[in-house]
Amino acid sequence: MFLAAVLLCGLLLCPLFLRRLFPYFWSDFVYHTQLVRILLKFVSRRRRRPLFFALDRFLEQVETRPNKPFIVFENERYSFKDADRESNRIANALRGASVLTPGDTAVLFMTNEPAFIFCWLALAKLGCACALLNTSIRARCLIASFRCCRGATVLIASEALQRAVEEVSDDLEDVTIFIMSSSELRSSAMKSLRRAAQESSDSAVPPALRANVCFSSPAVYIYTSGTTGLPKAAVITQTRLLAALAVLAANGVTHTDVIYVTLPLYHTAGFLVGFMGSVETGSTIILRRKFSASRFWDECRTHEVTVIQYIGEVLRYLCNTPKREGDREHAVRLAIGNGLRPDVWKEFLQRFGRIDIREFYASTEGNLGFVNYTGRLGAVGRVSWLHRKLFPYALIQYDTERDEPVRDSRGLCVEVPRGQTGLLVCEITGRAPFVGYAQNPQQTEQKRLRDVLRSGDLFFNSGDLLKIDRHNFLYFQDRVGDTFRWKGENVATTEVSDIIGTLPFVQEGNVYGVRVPGHEGRIGMAALKLTEGMEFDGGAMFTHVCRLLPAYARPRFIRIQSSMAVTGTFKQQKRELVEAGFDPRSTSDPMLFLSEQERSYVTLSPFIYRQIISHRIKL
Repeated sequence: MFLAAVLLCGLLLCPLFLRRLFPYFWSDFVYHTQLVRILLKFVSRRRRRPLFFALDRFLEQVETRPNKPFIVFENERYSFKDADRESNRIANALRGASVLTPGDTAVLFMTNEPAFIFCWLALAKLGCACALLNTSIRARCLIASFRCCRGATVLIASEALQRAVEEVSDDLEDVTIFIMSSSELRSSAMKSLRRAAQESSDSAVPPALRANVCFSSPAVYIYTSGTTGLPKAAVITQTRLLAALAVLAANGVTHTDVIYVTLPLYHTAGFLVGFMGSVETGSTIILRRKFSASRFWDECRTHEVTVIQYIGEVLRYLCNTPKREGDREHAVRLAIGNGLRPDVWKEFLQRFGRIDIREFYASTEGNLGFVNYTGRLGAVGRVSWLHRKLFPYALIQYDTERDEPVRDSRGLCVEVPRGQTGLLVCEITGRAPFVGYAQNPQQTEQKRLRDVLRSGDLFFNSGDLLKIDRHNFLYFQDRVGDTFRWKGENVATTEVSDIIGTLPFVQEGNVYGVRVPGHEGRIGMAALKLTEGMEFDGGAMFTHVCRLLPAYARPRFIRIQSSMAVTGTFKQQKRELVEAGFDPRSTSDPMLFLSEQERSYVTLSPFIYRQIISHRIKL
């Protein structure tokens, strides 16, 4: 009897001891159980015959829940069956135009709208890959982004982007251009895809058209900026797309959930997490053309949204809206995304209630990801022995001055001790592949790091500096190289330098990102050396950058220098400029600020500087 009482007491106290000695035991157990289940499902799908892809999961949802709302957009509502039929019409219209054959690539230049999703489904049914263009790009950048997808001869654009397409149509003479419009088009070089689809059958597309698609076939090209300037097209294979289906499901999302998608569908988060997550779970997407902080919670209440997506800036914008009594009156239970600052994280929860925030770390082209499934403030993930076993990774010492990893006497990289910052690298294996960038072998090779932990090994270079604390939580620290991040978008300094360098009064430009208190990421700044005998023209610079650069990439601050500091190998020095920031009191160099009100670059006075720091001037 006594022994039984002791055993019972031990069993009752066991959870308390576990919680004290291993505070994350149950969270780890649940997460790893889900991870194993997801891996087993993925392996099972890979073994299915005929081959099973993301499109097939959508077709399963059409069969399982045909009348369930799939997309709600403004005053439109489409069930899974409706989406299937609409995509069939588009696919049959493209077949009738005889412009695509299985294996081809088409380019989507579309805003957030149901037609975006229908077009992707249509192209997948035709056995074609799809490149997703950033809707902010224009001119040279638009042409280069289109051309980097080998063999692409079809461009499908939203009606709202027709003028941007017209501006480059002369450079796309060999391309068939479709506009998703039912009205008369201004140019005879363009065709109305909406009208053609309306006149086409909604009968199923023959599966034989995609018979040659395999797991290594490109499914989607998603663009990411790099240090070479122009965007690079990261290749997302059918295998990667199949794996992406699990992101929302792994975080507890089911068919009963309603997902609010305000991020661009051309973006990794909007497409792979939001859209693909709904395809896997059978949940409903509330699709918005663009994010609106003022209408966000009202729409969440109207549509009974349970899951929201974010990048760091999104939640900060919500925190900056005027406080209301009903801030906690909503059905949102889960927020998933990345780039969330700890101060915003804390404020968001205090104001909007108990919402489970799932911060994660990943990159478009990368072969590794982490999830902070415990809600630890500021962490981008939690690591474990299972990560190391399945996806071998390391944090290695990085020399920011030389812009390269530190190597020992054997020529191998040096791992950093726990608690110190290092460059994240992940071994490239069959389980964790790195495909690279379309038609860009040089940039693909630059992301490969050889002889890391042993001679002959091959790792993916994330370009990100992180650290792991003693509790196995992972924290993002910074990025290496010339790329910085602002408004949730990567900005390539070389691209911006090349564009502003075409102005006659600019002899040389050095572009970099500087921190602004209270803002996530770094905002664009350019140090300029003027052409001898010429003066800076603020109005011309304003017009130039607004015409050729998206808003997030435009330098908001200009510093005029008499000479450019360079290294011994003639590389522009940025470190001192970054550290100096945009405080006009830190230098005698003239400094200017991009003023939308004046439509020009104006003198950055101490008064304007204080207005920016106090957030009276919005960036």
